[in-house]
Amino acid sequence: MKSWTSLLALAVISIWFPLFFLLRYESLLWGVLFTLWVVAVLWIGMRSIQRNSEVKQKVAIRSIEQTAIKTLNHHRHDWMNELQILYGYIQLGKHDKSVGCVGRIKERMEVESKISTLGIPSLVFYLQSFRTIGSNIELEVVVLNDLQLADRMRQEDSEIWVSAIMQTVRAYQYSHFVTSGESRKLILTLYEEQGEVVAHFEGEGSQVDSEMLQKQIHNVVQSGRLTTKQLQSSQASIQLRVPCDT
Repeated sequence: MKSWTSLLALAVISIWFPLFFLLRYESLLWGVLFTLWVVAVLWIGMRSIQRNSEVKQKVAIRSIEQTAIKTLNHHRHDWMNELQILYGYIQLGKHDKSVGCVGRIKERMEVESKISTLGIPSLVFYLQSFRTIGSNIELEVVVLNDLQLADRMRQEDSEIWVSAIMQTVRAYQYSHFVTSGESRKLILTLYEEQGEVVAHFEGEGSQVDSEMLQKQIHNVVQSGRLTTKQLQSSQASIQLRVPCDT
């Protein structure tokens, strides 16, 4: 990528060479040469842009693949731990705890199933992979009434809404007074209410810096159809609302 960028820069600078002789001698030969030179520079420029785009696309795909692999490995590790605990209870004959463990596994499966059927790939990928990135926030996701959003929101609205959710999570991360190694819980509840899709954030803990949180939320992507609301009952409670089209 650097070689193509350098080549493009040299090509653009080199235009001054035929231009100088064209202006000095004003001959047809130098006119043709200048035209061909400019065409060559344009081709190099287009090839450079295409090459840069290909490299960026490959980097983005590689990053997504690595995140997906980490997510799968993280989930596999979690499920293996749950199964080992369940197997241990069965071996020890602790049937009451075995039943409780199975119930906990069932609840987790139901939560992940609801997330996977939300219908917005970028949101599903973000929520499923969040635990693998490492954070001082423990994100708990609650999906009410089997919410499904496929083809129910404008493309622009869904993109803005998902981007706002991501930025709001980051706002909660940076608005907490958290000591090294300490983790706090953020509950994200997704539901539909009165023709609007709602992302309701509830931060747990008394050490939320509400002033900083408000400043961070103020910087969240805004549009005419996306509204943010900070509930008076809790300084750590935020809602992001966007209308549904169907």
